[in-house]
Amino acid sequence: MDNRYDLIVIGSGPGGYVAAIRAAKLGMKTAIVEQGEIGGTCLNRGCIPTKTLMHSSHLFYEAKHLHAAGLHFEGLSFDMEEIQARKDEIILKVRQGIVSLLEANGVTILQGTATIQKENRVVLRRAATAEELELSAKNILVATGSVPLVPEIEGSTLPNVVTSDDLLSKSTLYPKLLIIGGGVIGVEFASIYSELGCEVEIVEAMDRILPAMDKEISQSVAMSLKKKGVAIHTKARVIRILQGEAGGLVCEYEEKDNVKQANASGILIAVGRRANTKDLFAPGVEVEYDGANLKVNDAFETSTPNLYAIGDVIRGKQLAHAASAQGVAAVEQMCGEKMSIDLTVIPSCVYTSPEIAAVGMSEEEALREGHSVRTGKYPMLGNCKTMISMGERGFIKVIADADTDKILGAQLMCERATDIVGEFSTAIVNGLTVKDLASVVRPHPTYGEAVTEAVEDTLGMAIHLMPKRK
Repeated sequence: MDNRYDLIVIGSGPGGYVAAIRAAKLGMKTAIVEQGEIGGTCLNRGCIPTKTLMHSSHLFYEAKHLHAAGLHFEGLSFDMEEIQARKDEIILKVRQGIVSLLEANGVTILQGTATIQKENRVVLRRAATAEELELSAKNILVATGSVPLVPEIEGSTLPNVVTSDDLLSKSTLYPKLLIIGGGVIGVEFASIYSELGCEVEIVEAMDRILPAMDKEISQSVAMSLKKKGVAIHTKARVIRILQGEAGGLVCEYEEKDNVKQANASGILIAVGRRANTKDLFAPGVEVEYDGANLKVNDAFETSTPNLYAIGDVIRGKQLAHAASAQGVAAVEQMCGEKMSIDLTVIPSCVYTSPEIAAVGMSEEEALREGHSVRTGKYPMLGNCKTMISMGERGFIKVIADADTDKILGAQLMCERATDIVGEFSTAIVNGLTVKDLASVVRPHPTYGEAVTEAVEDTLGMAIHLMPKRK
């Protein structure tokens, strides 16, 4: 076996496997190393399992309200073991698809733990046989992703204090779940548990949940969760976790200068994720870091020549599609080709009901950047498809430059927002104006019609909005 490669990719998540396939298509002899299951965190312990559980919880929640559509039935229930089995089935199907794609493109799949040595060498250790294999490559790409961040909180190691990794594999539900952290992970698990009828409480240190997103979206999501019975505490600092009565837990936190306690049967710590670089480098291999992340240049190359890094191990948005795009870009740079993807426009999505999506600048960000801003907004309760599907309140908001009319950003809270946002991403990347987007005929009745209304509202020309008072 020839162990010399043009590229060795470490990690088979959406950044790693995409980079490996693109490298193979560009003529590079490529190997990919994975110590766990092919597909990485996103497929096995992140995006796909979470969204699969959310799909089931959304259906269950909607079914309880189908009497509004004239549908009546008795005995509605769910089986968590069956929901988990369906999740596992989907993961397996996607994993098999990725393996087939890698093999079909001639990528060598190596199972084991990789340690990067000096002089572009990698030692592969196979846990099952204790075998060590030395590999060499012209280029090495680190795509090892991230792991849940667990802060030093007293009581964080108690039974039933869990991370998202743990919660995704449970076949039973906690009757009362307290979530430390109101970011995307926390909010999505709050949706799952509340829609399945559990009691949920969120403790968030910042002044609002989803603090990285547009303020109006954060407020609207909070309103939607509270409607489902979720209790939310903001500007709240967790002090410690205690063992409660009958196997329960108690979270002690400070809110508005008052120390409070909340009981729970399970506590989810969802305060973020950290770069997964533990034991990745052999002694003597010196790589420059940016805080806890690997530092890279615009070509995704680290301080060590021919050693690249992408995805959650570098600073930036921890998103699967961002990692995939970076993987393609890094490989193109290795091959001396021009980057084919605009990495400055990365949409963010939250799969609550209704869905959340944002891309480009918010209104506040555009003003800080010195733009003269013009906004348009369309409330989704006026959209026929939303009415037909019994959708919740939401909106599409567009940010445009008042001087050039170019689209700068968009924030969406509506059904299919995560699909619709791609239209705004395309507009921003290609420098399209509000008139360009308004010139498209969109079918009726669809959620997408609201795009026309929102962009036309930036010009004061929306048909299905009452005229603004002068």
